[in-house]
Amino acid sequence: MIEAIALTKRYNGHTALDDLHLSVPAGETFCLLGQNGAGKTTTINLFLGFLKATSGKAFINGKEVNPDDAETRQHIAYIPEVVMLYSYLTSIENLDFFSRIAGYKYSRQQLETFLIRAGLQPNAFHKPVGNHSKGMRQKVGIAIALAKNAGVIFMDEPTSGLDPKATSEFNEIVQSLSRQGKAIFMATHDIFNAVTIATRIGIMKQGKLVHIIEARSINAEDLQKLYLETI
Repeated sequence: MIEAIALTKRYNGHTALDDLHLSVPAGETFCLLGQNGAGKTTTINLFLGFLKATSGKAFINGKEVNPDDAETRQHIAYIPEVVMLYSYLTSIENLDFFSRIAGYKYSRQQLETFLIRAGLQPNAFHKPVGNHSKGMRQKVGIAIALAKNAGVIFMDEPTSGLDPKATSEFNEIVQSLSRQGKAIFMATHDIFNAVTIATRIGIMKQGKLVHIIEARSINAEDLQKLYLETI
């Protein structure tokens, strides 16, 4: 579902991403660790088509990604650190709006089902999202991904700023999406969270993917030690 072949991005002589080779199949959650500036967000932006690669190729569902290519974006949902929603619209109104942009028209009952699957409490369905917590906004973002029927979901620091309860709820949703066959790529600083939800974990340094680890083969303490030795 997600593949990079020698994917490289340079800015004015600076290499932000250096010869990335990576494949993430359906049903896998790949968590990418690295310091700020390591190349995590650049990687995501290349897959989203927001940036043009200097060399190499990025593929989504077997099709090469190109900037402003609507075809590959049909298969993708993106959940950033701060989900951008219309604060004066309710949860269900935001979901309806973004679903229509993606070409889907759902009944009120179907929209509510997506919000329930995303873990949002029913009493928040009809409240303006401007009053929502970050965790609640993330759940609306997940509902949008579900409504779009995206097979690939990119997340950039989605648990940053969430309290432990909200993080736990978010993890349960991500694991459910993985079981449904979604390919999930998450950039994160949260080592403990990566061990909890990932299938595989990557560590990136100065644009290079230095390590790929099977999550089941390592605990949080050993991963932290490896991470600190790497960076």
